[in-house]
Amino acid sequence: MQQAGRLRSQHERSLKLDHVTESQRKVIKVQILFSIVAALLISVPHWTAQNSGVKARLRGVSAVNQKVAWASGSGSTVLRTTDGGATWQKIFVTSETLDFRDIDAIDEKTAYILSIGTGPTSRIYKTTDAGATWTLQFKNEHPKAFFDAMSFWDADHGIAFGDSIDGKFDILVTENGGRVWTRLSNGMPPALPNEGAFAASGTNIAVLGKTHAWIGTGAAAKARVLRTADRGRTWQVADTPLAAGPSTGIFSIAFRDRQHGVIVGGDYSKEKEAVNNIALTSDGGATWDLATGLSGFRSVVAYVPGTKTLIAIGPAGGDYSTDDGRSWKPIEDGGFDTFSFLPGKAMGWGAGVNGSIGLLRIH
Repeated sequence: MQQAGRLRSQHERSLKLDHVTESQRKVIKVQILFSIVAALLISVPHWTAQNSGVKARLRGVSAVNQKVAWASGSGSTVLRTTDGGATWQKIFVTSETLDFRDIDAIDEKTAYILSIGTGPTSRIYKTTDAGATWTLQFKNEHPKAFFDAMSFWDADHGIAFGDSIDGKFDILVTENGGRVWTRLSNGMPPALPNEGAFAASGTNIAVLGKTHAWIGTGAAAKARVLRTADRGRTWQVADTPLAAGPSTGIFSIAFRDRQHGVIVGGDYSKEKEAVNNIALTSDGGATWDLATGLSGFRSVVAYVPGTKTLIAIGPAGGDYSTDDGRSWKPIEDGGFDTFSFLPGKAMGWGAGVNGSIGLLRIH
């Protein structure tokens, strides 16, 4: 509204200029009025708080449509709404206490959940009946393995990423809806000491189309991006300028097409600091350039589907960009760990600490 007011003042001043002809005044009037309308239509995100009914820390969320969404978190928590978030149903998966850091919904009834932890606590479950029953698809038996996140190209093809083991990245793929998860053994570049991912939001893997994927890493001497164009058969790796260290690196990655992407992160132990914690690419992830403008550590970044508008959110707050990440403005309220847009919509759910859930609309 302030911008519109400034434009009105500019309009009034322009019409008072003695040397401006009547026809020029009419043109100026149309131009300024158009600018006022455009200013009033600028998309501004705003949150609506919802009641999840739980106190678990929710680090996984997946939106299906305007009515159905899934969320997951600590204490074996899985939630589902069928009324746009007015109510959330807690769903039983297992009597064991697991930390479900990621959830990926394929449709209203089909979803995968991933639990984290060393050894057999890293697992993948799947439901095809809206959570009434769950199938344990993968249970890790490697004593050093620790899985962080997963993502799916479609209902049958998916990928899961874990921390490196003895200098090798740990990646699983499925080509049959999770009936079999296979560890990749060839085509991988070597990992740096301690290189892995942060299981903070389930969004350090970005997939696009039927074959492309990018993975952001952290906790090592460099924050890097792995990329594949053939669904994991071969990989390349690129250094990024993001700050790196034991609690620092890439926490989330998003691509709007095969060339343009963004990574965010920072130091999770310093939530209000934003030091070298965002970078952009325009060449498919081969090179990355630092950007600025975030107002703190960010654990998730996402494009509004089909646009250049971005949101970046962390536990202490969020920011949004309408120019592909080159400049940012803060979002009022709404600190969350994770976020998911509805397919094709400028709205979605954020989830975080103490069972917090919010519905974000951008209009």
